[in-house]
Amino acid sequence: MHATPEVEAAEGSRLVVDGAVLLDVREPDEWNAGHAPAAVHVPLGALAATATDGWAGRQVVVICRSGNRSRTATDALRARGIDAVNLAGGMRAWEAAGLPVVTPSGDAGRVA
Repeated sequence: MHATPEVEAAEGSRLVVDGAVLLDVREPDEWNAGHAPAAVHVPLGALAATATDGWAGRQVVVICRSGNRSRTATDALRARGIDAVNLAGGMRAWEAAGLPVVTPSGDAGRVA
């Protein structure tokens, strides 16, 4: 069994600032409660049908609530040749690191 590459929240945030895609694979209700401002939302169940051509040549930092679904998504993306890493601890770790969490309207959000 291989180890899924992971980054901590602060490193994931730095990668996104440097141009990586932040992919949130949580369900819509979780996304609506609060997500990282720069994130792209594709629920895990829709990932297989999602075109990822626009991510070619870019690293993808994958996030969910706790890091389990994003690990699955990271492995699936890596199998498709995409340079993906899992954000360890997910949105819980992102929020705990003091990084921003917003609702779709831009208000302060929470991790559901």
